[in-house]
Amino acid sequence: MAAKPEKRTPTPAELAILTVIWEYGPATVREVFARIGETQDVGYTTTLKLMQIMTEKGLLQCDTSVRPQVYRASRPRQQTQRKLLGDLLDRAFGGSPGNLVLTALSLRKASPQELREIRRLLDEQEGTKS
Repeated sequence: MAAKPEKRTPTPAELAILTVIWEYGPATVREVFARIGETQDVGYTTTLKLMQIMTEKGLLQCDTSVRPQVYRASRPRQQTQRKLLGDLLDRAFGGSPGNLVLTALSLRKASPQELREIRRLLDEQEGTKS
């Protein structure tokens, strides 16, 4: 069950599959299909094919020693999110974390907990403690 190096970032459909696996743990194709089917109109064979492609890309690992086969994410959610955000930061915001945060906060209201965490990170960046 050796992981291949990740070749590309996940597509939106692949992220939907990864989200199911991150939230519920290792799963069979049928389990992933059932979870995704709760919110999206997708076929079983499409889910199967996507998961096979994701295994080839190194996004998933497949345990072929059991039947039905069980898939697990090759990387933790936070590691994938950091990679995606880093790519977005470079491509869309010229590498400026400030522009990214200002844009994000102008689009959606942050919760009080999120604002506390943002303040904590800002204090950390400035070298002060609140």
